[in-house]
Amino acid sequence: MRKLLLLLLVVSVGIVFTGRLLYLQVYKGASTNLYEDNAIRKVFDYPKRGFVYDRNGKLLVSNQPSYDVMIIPNEVEPLDTLEFCNLLKIDKPTFLKKYEKAYNYSPRLPFVFVSHLSKEDYAVLQEKMRKYKGFYIQKRSLRKYETTIGANVLGDIGEVNDRNIKNDNYYISGDLIGKQGVEASYEKTLRGQKGIKFIQKDIHNRDIGPYKDGKFDTLPEAGKDIKITIDATLQAYGELLMTNKRGGIIALDPNTGEILALVSGPSYDPNILVGRDRSKNFTKLFNDSIANPTFDRSLQAQYAPGSPFKVINALIGLQEGIVNTTEQFSCKLGYYYNGRKLHGCHSHKSPVNMNIGIYESCNAYFVNVYRRIIEKYPTATEGMDTWSNHAKSFGLGNYLGYDLVVGRKGRIPDSKFYDKWYGKNRWSSTFMTSNAIGQGEVEATPIQLANMVAAIANRGYFYTPHIIKEIEGEPIDEKYTTPRYTSIDKQHFEPVIQGMFDVYNKGTAKNLQVEGIDICGKTGTAENFVKIDGVKTQLTDHSIFVAFAPKDNPKIAIAVFVENGYWGSRFAGKMASLMIEKYLRGHITRTDLETWILTHSLENEYAKPYSGQPFKINGETQLQVVPIPTNEAN
Repeated sequence: MRKLLLLLLVVSVGIVFTGRLLYLQVYKGASTNLYEDNAIRKVFDYPKRGFVYDRNGKLLVSNQPSYDVMIIPNEVEPLDTLEFCNLLKIDKPTFLKKYEKAYNYSPRLPFVFVSHLSKEDYAVLQEKMRKYKGFYIQKRSLRKYETTIGANVLGDIGEVNDRNIKNDNYYISGDLIGKQGVEASYEKTLRGQKGIKFIQKDIHNRDIGPYKDGKFDTLPEAGKDIKITIDATLQAYGELLMTNKRGGIIALDPNTGEILALVSGPSYDPNILVGRDRSKNFTKLFNDSIANPTFDRSLQAQYAPGSPFKVINALIGLQEGIVNTTEQFSCKLGYYYNGRKLHGCHSHKSPVNMNIGIYESCNAYFVNVYRRIIEKYPTATEGMDTWSNHAKSFGLGNYLGYDLVVGRKGRIPDSKFYDKWYGKNRWSSTFMTSNAIGQGEVEATPIQLANMVAAIANRGYFYTPHIIKEIEGEPIDEKYTTPRYTSIDKQHFEPVIQGMFDVYNKGTAKNLQVEGIDICGKTGTAENFVKIDGVKTQLTDHSIFVAFAPKDNPKIAIAVFVENGYWGSRFAGKMASLMIEKYLRGHITRTDLETWILTHSLENEYAKPYSGQPFKINGETQLQVVPIPTNEAN
């Protein structure tokens, strides 16, 4: 028995030792240990990042060579620090700080010591690198923007942070990653796959050749090229029109949901976020709390949608059967409740039916329609939620699901919202009549308004807006090719579209017609309220315009929002008409509109003390402080 136990013990120990040796030499030695072994130098081979083209094949983003000085702290030997710093164009405190950061990251692994050397600096430094043990130069690609437009669309790339490394083990310190725009949205597509070479070193720390004849080396895989939906010519024109103005322009193809233009003003040249000055330039842009050029107003700014929202109330009214196209309401220069004027209105014919209500933008008409919608049901709660669900079916009040990394939900209030403000069952339709005219608690982003008008152009459905058109060798996500339907029946859209057509023919945009193009639109003038020191304060109104064209078989849907632009047709309407003609014809015939826009600035308006410019709360950019329930009738 003792002999058997002794034999089992010897066999067991042998199995354990054999297994451990196998693990260390085969598994561990072939993978993890390669990265930890001081006798093996790791050299990453970075792939070519994918190119970015516009919808017509124009190259927007390519690559240029970049050179990084790498350090392996454990291999650094005494050196002439002053000479080395002069070559790198840094001072000694910066040198020591970078060395400490690299050592804390890992004494044995490569770390980017100085990134983005110019070709000239690289040429000078390369000749002397043999003097600086533990340092070497690594070549990789840096972005080259072949355009000066679309900074908010294209985005930029920068060094990874700790969170990036933690969330994706592909990255190591010093790697580059898409930070904004398309570069961030399609990072995994564009970045490709790094290759790696393991170099065996001798006892004198000299390279002697590939480890195991390159058995574990891998080749880089180039990133895939992509084609985005942006029309570079239209984008450039939109940015030109937005010069000296603040706001957003979104143009969509209603037949596909493709984003044709995504303009945020003011903008900047994407090339300033390339190279060693990227961090300095980005900090300068980000800290500009007045113009705030890094804040994408087309996707992130939440505004009261103003009168363009009236067409949604018209559609809901028709769907709910509480109004028809011929019924008329009186307008005595506004809407009155209990003898008090709640919403003023400009002078126009009265009584008003739906068609006149739309093209004359009559407040009284739409407040009557809105109240009927809410009051159709036994309780205000049920009526409000019915109204809210209809509005949300147009993509309002929620993230649209587009393929860009920033955005806001907007706000379409429901019964829970008002229960929170006033108490359960303690409010009625008269508490929020501003919702009827796109004011009050309703808020939308410019891209939501463009999507809303695309759904109207399509007579009841839309495609999720998206920036990707083609990925090399891959299909795009099917959610961008699947229609999403509103809760409004198709037959109700024609009278509303006719009203929008008459906005151009005889209504609030009659001076903005473009001969030969049937445009359907809606002007908007949104009151601009904020709280300053706890006081509700009215600032200069915003200018809004939404439109699509042509009326039949539409090819473009657009929303234009100009901050502090006075009224709808003054700035936004002109810009929308110009953008439509530019896209459909390729040239401008209404040069009078173009000249007016290009020669009129709103910089004086923005220079006024607190003109409604963005500001930050807890590091997040805001345009308005808090919703201000109107409670007009109480």
